[in-house]
Formats: sequence, C-alpha cells, structure tokens
Amino acid sequence: MGFKDHFSRHAELYRRYRPTYPDAVFAWLASISPGRALALDVGTGNGQAAVKLADHFDQVLATDASAAQVDAATPHPKVDYRVARAEDSGLADASVDLVLAAQAFHWFDFDTFFAECRRVVRPRGVVAALTYFHPTITPAVDAVLASYIDHVRADWPLERRFVDARYRNVPWPFDEVAVPDFEMTLELDLDGFLGYLATWSAAQRYRERTGLDPRARFIVYFSEAWGDPHRPSLVRFPLGGRVGFVRGSHVIRT
Repeated sequence: MGFKDHFSRHAELYRRYRPTYPDAVFAWLASISPGRALALDVGTGNGQAAVKLADHFDQVLATDASAAQVDAATPHPKVDYRVARAEDSGLADASVDLVLAAQAFHWFDFDTFFAECRRVVRPRGVVAALTYFHPTITPAVDAVLASYIDHVRADWPLERRFVDARYRNVPWPFDEVAVPDFEMTLELDLDGFLGYLATWSAAQRYRERTGLDPRARFIVYFSEAWGDPHRPSLVRFPLGGRVGFVRGSHVIRT
C-alpha cells in the first residue's frame, strides 16, 4: 500500500494554522505508560505532539513518511526526527514505552501498523491513536462552517470516515482504556480561521480537481458571521480516539 501524501506541499500552512494539543493529554499518556524511556510519535507532521511528549519521556523518536513535514518540524533536543512510515519504524523489538499517532492513524494500513506496534512496544506498553474533530466557534460561524463542510465533502479522502466515527469503526486489538474528555483550543482571527480551512485535505483536493479555492464563495458568509475580522475567537476542537495496552493486562482504575 503506497503512502498517501496529502500534506507535503502544505507543510508550512499545517504548521501555522493547526491547533496544538493540551499538556494534559501527554501527562495522562505518560501516567499510564509502564516506562518513560522512549516514545514513538508516528505521522508526526510538524512535530507538535513530539515536543510535548519530550516533557514526559527521556527520548522521543518522531517519524513521518513526508520529508517536507519532517523538514518543517519543530526542533527539540530530545526529539529525533526521521523520515519513515508508521508501519516500518526501523526500531528494535520491544524498545518503546509508548506509540502515539496524533491526527494520523486514519492514513495507516491498520493491520501492518498494529503488527509493528506489537513488535516495537515493550510488554504492557501503550498504543494511542488520537484525533480531533470539526471545530465549534459561535452558532453563526458554525452554521456557515456546516455548509462549507457539505461543499467539500465529496473531496474528503475515504479515510475521513474513520475520523468522523472517532475510530470506533476500526477493530482495536489492544486492551482498551477510556480516553478522558480533552479539548484543543486555538484563538484565531478570521484570516487565521480561513488559513486553517486551507489545511484540510478536502480543500486541497478540491483545488486540484477544479482549479478553484473552495473557500471563495463562503468568505462573505464567514465575514458576516464573524463580525470584526481582526477580533480573535476561541476555536474549540473536541479530541478523542483509541488507547490500549500491548501484550498485557495492565488495568487503569478511574
């Protein structure tokens, strides 16, 4: 199965306009990990999850199949960036305490990725596949956003169905742990919000298919709903996914 690269040509946009994960996510992942020597962040993108993991693990290996994403990733002394597919990390057997796929799991070949996790994760180590969903801003902006989503819906890659189902439509072969309610937030003015919309793979595919910017016909409606275009608004992204333990029966009691 070939690597589907939807992001290399837009790595800088992705770095500028995507939300960042709250510290609480990584503190929680570290708290359930059996060790903190090495974490593997697969599909690292701009490295935002990798540098957060570095606050809790001695070393982080961050991989992405896109060389452009790796080149644009945020440097950190404890993070080693490499170009590699999630399904083939190149790591030694039983060498990793935690594998994290943040907003990337739906692009993988699931069976091959699961096999790689079983190989590289230490006994009772953690595998986490996290994703965030369409944001909410204000009722007026949300209504325009819903129409925009319908406009580009046909251009979402098929993998989008896994995100929309919060990965519940993927068999999960690990001892599952409930993910707490997390939320990502980002303050954006109207320009920044439109920049975020440009990072969507559906928007990129629409432009490639038609030669047109899918946002163009909606800008006036977003402007009316937003109000003062220079006024930042809080953009909220619900965050969830699947987390579990490999080769063990370690139980987290809540």
